[in-house]
Amino acid sequence: MFNIRKKNFGKLDLKLFIILLALVIFGLIVLFSATSTLSNKTILSQVIATVIGFILMAFVVCIDTDFIKKFYMPIYVICNVLLFLVLIFGTGKEQWGSNSWIVIGSFRFQPAEFVKIGFILSFARYLEINQKSISKPKTLLKILAFGGFPILLILLQPDAGTAFVFIFIMAIMLFIAGLDLKYFLGALGILVLSSPILYSRLEPFQKKRILTFLNPEHDISDSSYQALQGRIAIGSGKFFGKGYMKGTQSQFNFIPEKQTDYIYPVLVEEFGFIGGFAVIALYLLLLYRLVVLAENRKDSFSKFVIMGLAAMFLFHIFENIGMTLGVMPVTGIPLPFFSYGGTYQLINLIAVGIVFSVSIQKDALSFE
Repeated sequence: MFNIRKKNFGKLDLKLFIILLALVIFGLIVLFSATSTLSNKTILSQVIATVIGFILMAFVVCIDTDFIKKFYMPIYVICNVLLFLVLIFGTGKEQWGSNSWIVIGSFRFQPAEFVKIGFILSFARYLEINQKSISKPKTLLKILAFGGFPILLILLQPDAGTAFVFIFIMAIMLFIAGLDLKYFLGALGILVLSSPILYSRLEPFQKKRILTFLNPEHDISDSSYQALQGRIAIGSGKFFGKGYMKGTQSQFNFIPEKQTDYIYPVLVEEFGFIGGFAVIALYLLLLYRLVVLAENRKDSFSKFVIMGLAAMFLFHIFENIGMTLGVMPVTGIPLPFFSYGGTYQLINLIAVGIVFSVSIQKDALSFE
C-alpha cells in the first residue's frame, strides 16, 4: 500500500498547496462570520475536520498509486454498497428533499460525498483498461454501464444535484480519454429532446427550483426567498463590502443556509466585489494547477484521476456561485473549502491529497 521509493517528493506542487492553504484559511474566516449568530460548535467542528483533513492528506500522499489500480474493483463495489445502504437506511427527505444521509448515533454523513472519490479512482482505472477501444459501441456501453450504475442509485434517493456532479465528472473523463465527439453531440441531443419527460419526473421541490430560476420573483415568500436574499446580500456588498462580520443580511439571518449552500453571498456582502473576485481567482488558479499536473503525467490513470477531481471541483464552484448570482438553478451543492460540513471538508482535502499522490508517483506499473 505504501512505497515511498515510488514517490518523488521533490515534485510536490508547492503552488497548489499555497493556493489550497489560502482557500482553506479564507473559508474558515468567512464561515466564522456566517456562524457567529449560530452555535459555536459549528466553526469548532469545521476546524477539527480541517486539521484531520490535512493529516489524512499527508497520509494519502504516501499511498502507492499502483496499489489503488490493483484494487479498483473492490473500491467500486464498496461505493455501490454504500449507495445501496442509503436507499435502505437513508434519511433527510423531510428536511432536504432526499434521503441522502445516514445517521449513526449523533454522527451524520452523506455517503455520496465519499463515493465521489471512489468513483473517480475506479472509473479512471476502468477507462485506462478500455481506452484503446473507447469509441467502439460495445466498449462504450460497458464503460457507461460501469459509470452509470452508481449514478442511478443516487437518482433513486432522489438527489439530482449530486447525480449531475457524477455525470459531469464522467463526461470530462471520457473526453480526456479520447471518446469520439459524435457521442457527446448525440448525448446532448438526447438530453434536449427528453427534457420534458425528465422534468415531469422531478420531485415537486425540484420543479420549484427550476421555476424559481426561470422567474426569481414568482414566489418571494417561499421558493424564491433564498435566491432573493442571496442576491440582495451580494448587491449590498458593492465594491469593498460592508466589513467583516458587519453584513446585515448574514448577521441578522435573512439568508437561509448561509453557512452551507449560500456562504458566497456572506463573503461578497462583507468583502465586496474585491473579496468575491479574489476567491474566484483562487479557484481558477487551483483548477489551472490541476490541469498542469494532469498534462505533466505520462500515464493515463493519473491524468484521468486528476481531471476527474478537477471536474468535481469545477462543477461545485460553478454551480454554487452561479446559483447565488442567479445564473444557475438553486441546488444543494456546497462551495469547496468554504461551506460548512465536516465530511465535505475532509473529502475535498483528501481529493487534493490524491492529486499530490498521483502527481509525484514515478515508474507507474501496468496491470492490464
